[in-house]
Amino acid sequence: MPQQQVESKTVIKESLLTPRFYTTNFEEMSLLDISKNTQEFEAILAEFQVDYNKNHFIRDEEFNISLDNLDNKTKGLFIEFLERSCTAEFSGFLLYKELSRRLKDKNPILAECFALMSRDEARHAGFLNKAMADFNLSLDLGFLTKNRKYTFFSPKFIFYATYLSEKIGYWRYITIYRHLEKHQEYRVYPIFKFFENWCQDENRHGDFFAALLRSQPQFIHNWESKLWCRFFLLSVFATMYLNDFQRLDFYQSIGLDARQFDIQVIRKTNESAGRIFPVALNVDHPSFFHLLDKCSSQNKKLIELSANNNNPFWQTITKIPIYSQLAWTLSRLFFMRPINTVTTWNTIR
Repeated sequence: MPQQQVESKTVIKESLLTPRFYTTNFEEMSLLDISKNTQEFEAILAEFQVDYNKNHFIRDEEFNISLDNLDNKTKGLFIEFLERSCTAEFSGFLLYKELSRRLKDKNPILAECFALMSRDEARHAGFLNKAMADFNLSLDLGFLTKNRKYTFFSPKFIFYATYLSEKIGYWRYITIYRHLEKHQEYRVYPIFKFFENWCQDENRHGDFFAALLRSQPQFIHNWESKLWCRFFLLSVFATMYLNDFQRLDFYQSIGLDARQFDIQVIRKTNESAGRIFPVALNVDHPSFFHLLDKCSSQNKKLIELSANNNNPFWQTITKIPIYSQLAWTLSRLFFMRPINTVTTWNTIR
């Protein structure tokens, strides 16, 4: 590909559905007792140290292809996909790097695990940013580090959210990879062929957080944890569903039906989470995905109002009933009776 002018992007439009940057109570994190699970963490650390993907994220000659055959709309869809993915991976890198630094003296095993996970996330983010350069754009990651807003989560919320983020990332990547292996005519950009090994990083990271949750039974073995697990499962699933509903054209460009893709990813992630969380969502309930569809439609109305109405006061007034409908639909999903995984998945296995 000929050398082209690459624009550096510093500003990313933020919304409730945008990938977030997180911080936590590092002192509380440093006091976690993992002594009863030391062998499990040592085994996980040894696997991280092997560094299976050390030589995986290397661009080859396939990246020299011309992208002139892609129309501007398709290019825009790919840029948005790469931008969001890069932001999410870089967010993980910053969090894990800081955790490693803060835990180094008090919990060296966890500190090294976080350091090696930050290594993986840095590779992912860098690889995605280089891919963006193929579309004449790159993210200014240094600017993002200093200027992005950080959301505070307590350690247990970090565990729930990052476990689900890593696992849902695994199922998204492997599902896309398997689809494009069967339908290579839709693999219009070579980054997708890297997804098989890439998603194994996500899976190993998820297994690490599963081990952390097992080492802290107070986070998964009481009534309060059941409510929080339901909340985070629904939050992660609804966020993905609403985001992908806005990007139907992107999935169509790679030969996927976005709704069916999300349904498969949600089912697989829910099953994975059920092996560590005390509850899983009842995704087989006849109304579950129907209600998510309603959420997506309500969210679309909010986006259209923001785009088409320049009067802030009238826009706010018009949005209130839609926000109310969206909140009601999400509450119906939240209060849908969950699956008690302690009995269900153990029985299946």
